[in-house]
Amino acid sequence: MSSLSDKQIDLQLEDLAGWQRDGNGITKSYKFNDFIEAISFMNQAAFHAEALEHHPEWHNTYNVVDVRLTTHDTGGITSLDIRLAKRMEHIIQPKHL
Repeated sequence: MSSLSDKQIDLQLEDLAGWQRDGNGITKSYKFNDFIEAISFMNQAAFHAEALEHHPEWHNTYNVVDVRLTTHDTGGITSLDIRLAKRMEHIIQPKHL
């Protein structure tokens, strides 16, 4: 797997509200109503991360979860980072079919 180009990253971030580029990764801070909601999000996201075999760098303080995604093997941002970010967004704002 190779890192995405700057243009590819910019295009992908257009569809990921609140996600920002941070060096060789992308970041977002999620704020929840309380600690239980924050941990619930992390638990759900963990299943997606495990399925992708791609794990986030993240930090939780009470009702806030700070997430950073990067692909260490390539030293940059890959489609795995984008896919995991999209899955996290789906947890927050599920799309109804």
